[in-house]
Amino acid sequence: MNATESNSTTTTTLKELLAHWQGHRRLTRKTIEAFPEDKLFTHSIGGMRSFGEITIELLKMGAPGAAGISTGKWISFDDFNMGGMSSKPTTKKEVLQIWDWSTEKINEYWKQVTAERLRETDIAYGVYEGTVLSHLQYFVDNEIHHRGQGYVYLRSLGIEPPFFWER
Repeated sequence: MNATESNSTTTTTLKELLAHWQGHRRLTRKTIEAFPEDKLFTHSIGGMRSFGEITIELLKMGAPGAAGISTGKWISFDDFNMGGMSSKPTTKKEVLQIWDWSTEKINEYWKQVTAERLRETDIAYGVYEGTVLSHLQYFVDNEIHHRGQGYVYLRSLGIEPPFFWER
């Protein structure tokens, strides 16, 4: 063992993981709010998808992802029971309504997650094999990446995006 290694273990609690995920979701919600209604689904740069389309991708990973993490049942967004809301929102109001619903569902499902579950290997949506923790990390990393695209879009519209540290 060299001087920079240690025998100690650092752990992140389930509560801290949820707070980290939800912090990023709060910031993405602020990013959605910053978009003018008429630009959310129409504005893009260089052939990339609109931020509205990107948010639908992120919604597909929210509540359904939390359900998969907690139960091992990886249900697609389109098949997820959303209480009558459309899985294909077309307005900012609809996106934000589903976003808020998804946030509540994530919190509900998270109550079932155990530390042992995070270490299990699972195949998310029948395709992506990895530990449950790696799936969660992907959800967060993907959201950060796409929120960055949203920031570029906002700046191209002359709008200051939310500060990234205000999670």
